[in-house]
Amino acid sequence: MLAYPIRMKKDTNGSLLLTFVDIPEATSSAHGEAKAFTLALEALESALEFYVEDGRRVPMPSPAKRGQQTVTLPASMSAKVLLLNEMLAQNVRPADLARLLGTSPQAVNRLTNLRHPTKIDGLVEAFQALGKKLELRVAG
Repeated sequence: MLAYPIRMKKDTNGSLLLTFVDIPEATSSAHGEAKAFTLALEALESALEFYVEDGRRVPMPSPAKRGQQTVTLPASMSAKVLLLNEMLAQNVRPADLARLLGTSPQAVNRLTNLRHPTKIDGLVEAFQALGKKLELRVAG
């Protein structure tokens, strides 16, 4: 899963200012660290939607520095970001992917919608159609 390093800085009124190293458009603020991660994830997801809408490649997360915390995208959203980036790299439009998969453009739009629930098998098939392989692994 994609884990983006986050900066947390107290501002003058005591709340935390939340920013991301790799996604500068994602910002939020929170009162207290417990709420900070929930709000940071929401800000990150919203910013990523702008990248997708604009047809821009989503930057991959840089390694977190020692002691730096991260916000991790859900597994399906991480896979969709990777799929969308691969589509851009190969200059494959959703209609092109639909043809490769033998499905409708609407099905591909759902597949690439960051917030739409998607079965992992559909994402695996999409990567295969692009000549790529989606791998899952367990790390300790």
